[in-house]
Amino acid sequence: LSFKFSVNISILIVAVVIFLLVLHHNFLGLSDFLKRELSDSNPLGLQPIDFIPAVPQRLADERNDKEISVVIAASDERLGGAIAAMNSIYHNTRSNVLFHIVTLNDTVDHLRLWLSNTALKNLKYRILDFDPRVLEGKVQVDPQKADTLKPLTFARFYLPNLVPHAEKAIYVDDDIIVQDDILELYNTPLKPGHAAAFSDDCDSTTNKVAVRGAGNQYNYIGYLDYKKETIRKLAMKANTCSFNPGVFVANLTEWKLQNITKQLEKWMALNVAEELYSRTLAGSITTPPLLIVFYKQHSSIDPMWNVRHLGSSAGKRYSPQFVKAAKLLHWNGHFKPWGRTASYAEVWEKWYIPDPTGKFSLIRRHSEAYEAK
Repeated sequence: LSFKFSVNISILIVAVVIFLLVLHHNFLGLSDFLKRELSDSNPLGLQPIDFIPAVPQRLADERNDKEISVVIAASDERLGGAIAAMNSIYHNTRSNVLFHIVTLNDTVDHLRLWLSNTALKNLKYRILDFDPRVLEGKVQVDPQKADTLKPLTFARFYLPNLVPHAEKAIYVDDDIIVQDDILELYNTPLKPGHAAAFSDDCDSTTNKVAVRGAGNQYNYIGYLDYKKETIRKLAMKANTCSFNPGVFVANLTEWKLQNITKQLEKWMALNVAEELYSRTLAGSITTPPLLIVFYKQHSSIDPMWNVRHLGSSAGKRYSPQFVKAAKLLHWNGHFKPWGRTASYAEVWEKWYIPDPTGKFSLIRRHSEAYEAK
């Protein structure tokens, strides 16, 4: 009897083990299915097109394990800018940087060729297709200037969709060059409850050195129409210092908790209905919603991580010593280093990688060459 009892117990244990193994297998299958469903369905059309596997082991051994998500938009006519920016970031850090490159579908092949046939072939990246239809009803388009609308400038509004699994991300414009380790910018401390950290305009190192007496274009009144009741009801002081959204660090967990994307879309739609943005100085249609949503609710990045106005025709040029000390150079303004004459374009050109297809070429003039001071 004892022998039979022992046999029955053994059979029962084996049966339980087999049952648990089958259950575990089915659970994993369901989990994979759900992951596929979540990744395949994205209402914004931000679909991953390409993913380059991890860098070779030799390079991986030389770099830190910490993965840093960097988001950058890459339009075809400015693709050289994005290439130079990524090249400068990649070669100035030992961290494991993953680039999330947001572009339009007709740019994908060109971008992939540029990355795979140059010194950036070991870059770790994802290419994401941005669907402009997500902006319908949220951006007022002048029929006579329809071609001036740049959908990719709004990609930064959708960071959690672009980087769904990261807790933190860096966004950079395509007209920047990084001269220090991006890990330092990534480690910018954000105050509790803050979803992003920006560089303020009116009290930044950039403004003090480069552009003096610029006035309202560095305050909220330069971006928002304070004659409109909707703006006045917000009780935001018109002389509040604005910030530059071309470089910022985002806490994506907080961004999602506060539903920042929906808030931004709300103010975009309200502007279409009520024309809330200033028509005087700013000219930007991406900055005003960010200024409203992040009013007194953002942290600050080190001003040396967004030294800007290099592309502006106004203001004094920086000294070579200051440019060399800058951690991030930003050619915001009309004068891009790959196009018309811009200050210190030769600094940018050091990081530029020629287009293997020959489609993108430098057209800038050298009449403002580097001058030692």
